[in-house]
Amino acid sequence: MKSIYVGNLPFSASEDEVRELFSAHGDVKEVRMISDRETGRPRGFGFVRMDPPEADAAIEALNGTEMGGRTLRINEAQDRKPAGGGGGPRRSW
Repeated sequence: MKSIYVGNLPFSASEDEVRELFSAHGDVKEVRMISDRETGRPRGFGFVRMDPPEADAAIEALNGTEMGGRTLRINEAQDRKPAGGGGGPRRSW
């Protein structure tokens, strides 16, 4: 399974719309839209999971296309780097 990053999505985009867009290139296993933790509002990006050959075809075909007036940025998702813990000196109050 390959994970695809889908960036610059219109904030109005639904999971179903993204699934439909990618399904033209193969079987979509999963769509995950990312929302802000505090407000619940869409953050304008998400992830799609597909089998590798289909994922590669979708990336090639869809990167740079438009959805809702926005140019999509689509590429293979990279592993998330561990979050830093603010490496400064500790202060005791």
